[in-house]
Amino acid sequence: MNKLLGLGALLTGAAAAYLIIAPSPIDPVAWEAPPTPLMSGALEPNDTLMKAELIGKGAIHGPEDTAVDAEGRLYASLHNGQVVRFGSDGQPAVFADTQGRPLGMDFDRQGNLIVADAYKGLLSINPQGQIRVLSTTAGGVPFAFTDDLDIASDGRIYFSDASDKFQQPDYLLDLLEARPHGRLLRYDPATDSTEVLLKDLYFANGVALSANEDFVLVNETYRYRISRYWLKGDKAGQHDIFIDNLVGLPDNLQGDRAGTFWVALPTPRLADTDLLHRHPWAKNLLAKLPRALWPKPQNYGLVLALNENGEIIHSLHDTSGTHLRMITSAKPVGNYLYLGSLNNDRIGKLQIK
Repeated sequence: MNKLLGLGALLTGAAAAYLIIAPSPIDPVAWEAPPTPLMSGALEPNDTLMKAELIGKGAIHGPEDTAVDAEGRLYASLHNGQVVRFGSDGQPAVFADTQGRPLGMDFDRQGNLIVADAYKGLLSINPQGQIRVLSTTAGGVPFAFTDDLDIASDGRIYFSDASDKFQQPDYLLDLLEARPHGRLLRYDPATDSTEVLLKDLYFANGVALSANEDFVLVNETYRYRISRYWLKGDKAGQHDIFIDNLVGLPDNLQGDRAGTFWVALPTPRLADTDLLHRHPWAKNLLAKLPRALWPKPQNYGLVLALNENGEIIHSLHDTSGTHLRMITSAKPVGNYLYLGSLNNDRIGKLQIK
């Protein structure tokens, strides 16, 4: 027994020494998060998302975003690198394989599926499923985490590089480090060039244009806010905060081009994480530990609807997280909202009109 106790003490000491001496994968800074807003008014919890039809349940993994083509066919970007298309029988078939991690996507006016792939950059997939790389770098800095996009009426593509330091498997390291590594970018197909509109964003995620395309929004996931970059008018080239202190971490963002933005929040705010942000030394240590010991997202389904003044007008919930959870995209198409997820096995289809 004494030998076992001695061995246990030795292992505990060795583990403590490792945590202290081993280099950390992050260089964190302190951040004081604002108090979490109350779930009241337009944020009042409900179970509206429980009414959603489930598509592809059990047949897909991680449909992070969706898109619908001119023929009404549904597409999804999956964890294994595939983009699948659902047939009339409701079953998915491989449309293309990027060999990466496709995330945000939308169709352009020529019928090409434009995809932000976390590893491969900004891609164009023609109706035959052939892939062409559009852009992988801007301002001399390669993309490390191409994330989401929206396409303007003139064909230019607004998209985000969530982090130029951490790649997709390490997105939580970006959260812990709490430094701005994200960028908002614009690709012009006429000149085959990419420019940086905004840099130093805190995990640049969802991107959406306004109804008149006079501004573009970009989610800053790890600051619980959405930033706005003005494209037209007296403020053109300037940026400001569109909405701040959200109740969760905003992921993808989609406008319906009629004055409403839909924001997917994969998890509500976690008090443990906000507390952790005050202590860089604790974040340094946590980054060295196995992921199983890190704070876990809450199993909860949450989507917000905002108007063009940055006001929350509706919220959709699955308070149990059993029907839809970890929602990362909410795409309005006609009378329906299609709901994707980073790691769930289904797509939600909810009638909204």
